Amino acid sequence: MIPRVWAPAAAAVTLVTMTRTELHPQAAGWWAADQELVHGADYAFSLDGGPARPDPRSPWQPGGVHGPSRAFDPGLHRWSDADWCGVDAAGAVTYELHVGTFTPDGTLDAAAQRLDHLADLGVDLVELMPVAAFDGRHGWGYDGVDLYAVHEPYGGPGALQRFVDAAHQLGLGVCLDVVYNHLGPSGNYLRDFGPYFTASHTTPWGEAVNLDGPGAHEVRRFVCDNALRWLTDFHVDALRLDAVHALADTSPRHLLAQLSDEVAALAAALGRPLSLVAETDLNDPASVAPTDEGGWGMTAQWADDVHHAVHALVTGERQGYYVDFGSPQVLRHALRQAFVHEGQLSTFRGRAWGRPVPDGLDGHRFVAAVTNHDQVGNRALGDRPSARLTPAVLAGQAALVLLAPFSPMLFMGEEWGATTPFQYFTDHTDPALAAAVRDGRRAEFAGHGTHELDGEAVQVPDPQDPQTFADSHLDWSQPAAETHARLLAWYRTLIALRRVVPALASGDRAACDLSAEPGVGTEGPFEGWLVVRRGSARIVVNLAPTPAEVPVPPAEHPLRVVASWDQVTLEQDGTDLRVMMPGAGVTVLA
Repeated sequence: MIPRVWAPAAAAVTLVTMTRTELHPQAAGWWAADQELVHGADYAFSLDGGPARPDPRSPWQPGGVHGPSRAFDPGLHRWSDADWCGVDAAGAVTYELHVGTFTPDGTLDAAAQRLDHLADLGVDLVELMPVAAFDGRHGWGYDGVDLYAVHEPYGGPGALQRFVDAAHQLGLGVCLDVVYNHLGPSGNYLRDFGPYFTASHTTPWGEAVNLDGPGAHEVRRFVCDNALRWLTDFHVDALRLDAVHALADTSPRHLLAQLSDEVAALAAALGRPLSLVAETDLNDPASVAPTDEGGWGMTAQWADDVHHAVHALVTGERQGYYVDFGSPQVLRHALRQAFVHEGQLSTFRGRAWGRPVPDGLDGHRFVAAVTNHDQVGNRALGDRPSARLTPAVLAGQAALVLLAPFSPMLFMGEEWGATTPFQYFTDHTDPALAAAVRDGRRAEFAGHGTHELDGEAVQVPDPQDPQTFADSHLDWSQPAAETHARLLAWYRTLIALRRVVPALASGDRAACDLSAEPGVGTEGPFEGWLVVRRGSARIVVNLAPTPAEVPVPPAEHPLRVVASWDQVTLEQDGTDLRVMMPGAGVTVLA
């Protein structure tokens, strides 16, 4: 490894190892050393005689984000995935997990030992919440500061290579959650090196990453090179791009379009699919439009409106951004259009929002979820739907999302109805920052009234309390318990149906429709029946605890039960078909 660094304003740059060596100026503000660093060698850079700082492109931070960088040779790993053909995120079943709480050990090597569970579940793609190095031992990872390094408590860069290799051996792709819209507050030394940020744009985290001002060319390369590195040196199959609406870029060619074209070129060279999935709340299909048509060229984008439509319907929650959701009519719109807000008023935002999805656009270009890290962890108590919903209703909402014309995503533990929370936790080493996060979290929910769980008032957890982190770990004894095992088997069945029933595998949104029990009120949880038509298949969901006689729209061929939460009876009278359901539950006909 030849030490190089971009520091356009520096008059001198020194490589700090066991000795100090002056770097030579290069073109465009770059500096380089004559010597090569061997794998495992520690180093840092000093600008104009200032303090030693980690490499902005540090591949390894074994001593934490304030310590020296360490050279890492990615070629030392002996890969065993030469026959790996890749997986496309569009149409895939994705499983999102947080490395630190997925297992008791909280490491990538420990997570790799649980990959057989995911292979048995039937998922296609394992999505890791951010692993870039951040301050402290544990956190969600969205405050990373060394974006080229892998968080050392997770095992460092070598552990990520081992994890991806193990996943590929089981037929699982790996998606890495990456954050390019901001850096965390502790250990961010990029400002020392160059104009990585700009006051011309602001974000919820302060000044925006400089994508369109002086020096932006090298900042854009910093981002694109980072993405390409995960896909090449670590054999990652996809990247989930966090909150891309906060990537302020007025350039003629948006950063995401540039990144999309570069990743497409790499995929062609490697001969396997590489995917980019954008998290964006803009409700703008430009995110997945081709770059030669002025779009960003993303493989897919998150469709939070689908989650909101299902969640508000089954829980009755209408606060905050759920205010415009909760009726069967809104759910029907979400299942057919992906976006609920497509140019009309968003009450929560107080203005018109979004644009319509073009007819014919494959539904697989949208990722939908029953829940994800945001929709659990950003709740005051980090409580999952399983804390309030019966297993039968959990089974029903799972079918609504997993069998919809989108690319479904699960959040770790959802498949067995995990009762462990996923709370917001941090481990900031700066006392002032820790206090600010603690106070801010409690202030955020102060006006939301009393928080209850199982009928008891509960205080908003302290993010800095180690117990908050400990409580968020999955309990791997739960899947063997009877109720949890039944739900896990149901999830396996639903995922398998996507592979054997063509109508359920389709991304044809126009072939999806929904009817609901008429006259059922929408105040509180919806307690009636729903029938989703997916081409020639039918998904019948009863959300009421009482028996229901559900009329089923006819299909072009006789329908039979291919999966059912409880035993049901079919009654046929000529062309009229009714499903007799004993209570809350779900039945799939094809």
